Amino acid sequence: MKFFVDTADIAEIKDLTATGLLDGVTTNPSLVAKSLAEKGAGRDFRQLIKEICAIVDGPVSAEVAAVDVEGMLEEGRLLAKIAKNVAVKVPLTWDGLKACKALTGEGTMVNVTLCFSANQALLAAKAGATFVSPFVGRLDDIGLDGMELVREIRAIYDNYPDLSTEILAASIRTVNHVKQAALIGADVATVPAAILK
Repeated sequence: MKFFVDTADIAEIKDLTATGLLDGVTTNPSLVAKSLAEKGAGRDFRQLIKEICAIVDGPVSAEVAAVDVEGMLEEGRLLAKIAKNVAVKVPLTWDGLKACKALTGEGTMVNVTLCFSANQALLAAKAGATFVSPFVGRLDDIGLDGMELVREIRAIYDNYPDLSTEILAASIRTVNHVKQAALIGADVATVPAAILK
């Protein structure tokens, strides 16, 4: 299983890269805003993503803010120009699926995020997503079993070998979540630095 760290903190990313354990990075607007507020004097979002991409060889997910397909495509194309290892992160909405299809058709890696059902994960795979991100912890928060969703997605993807989308277990809250994701067969777990450590 690959390990991505869910942060935009450059020091954390450098520290984890030195271990050889880090395969990629996921960010989101709140993580980026926190990093820029703490250490970002003079930097903007794209500069921060560029800096992360220079540290990490693997995929670096950078999320669009737009909610409509045209806006997602415009932002996604700008993000993809930052570095070859940028994975554009789009929401699992109808417009997000359209943006996913278009961006992957242009050769861009796409992380379809905010997945809360196996049916959604199937749609993301059919749209050509590089990664689909089921939100384990958020489902646990509302009394559901987030790992059951990862299990269902793994079973569906295994039934159709032509689907190449990787399961990126997200919203990981505990080391037990990491173990369960590995046992189920998630391709990637994206975890906060503290959990990985």
